[in-house]
Amino acid sequence: MPRSKKIFKKLATPDPVYGNRLLGKFINKVMRDGKKGAAAKQVYEALKSLETKNPGEGEPVKTFETAIQTVAPRMEVRPRRVGGASYQIPVEVRGERKVHLAMRWLIDAARARSNKQYHTFAEKLAAEITDVLAGQGGAIKKRDQVHKMAEANKAFAHFRW
Repeated sequence: MPRSKKIFKKLATPDPVYGNRLLGKFINKVMRDGKKGAAAKQVYEALKSLETKNPGEGEPVKTFETAIQTVAPRMEVRPRRVGGASYQIPVEVRGERKVHLAMRWLIDAARARSNKQYHTFAEKLAAEITDVLAGQGGAIKKRDQVHKMAEANKAFAHFRW
């Protein structure tokens, strides 16, 4: 039986400082235990330090968006059962998931950085974004690993549904 109403996707609220929806979504992902103010403070601090470290690069939000686009994967593998065996099938990553994975990998890579060199999460995040723009860092490694898996399992692409 078909649905009686069309379901509309809720738009993320833009962040209060820059008015950017992507940044608002990122702050929500950084947030832990419902402490959105603390998460916002850390993200804005990271953006401010990006601006001071790389003054010629323009707006820090543009730098952040570029970093997200750089980390976003093109392909990933999804498991599919065919005749009792599970195959890792490479599939193209669609829009929202692409952005979600990029944000998650960026945050995880920043959190995994050593506490000896960086003292706050804001410093770690700024360093990770700088590394991503330079083509290195934990988030880029993760993206390359996912792409490598997809490339290795190209032979099973004909099982795509």
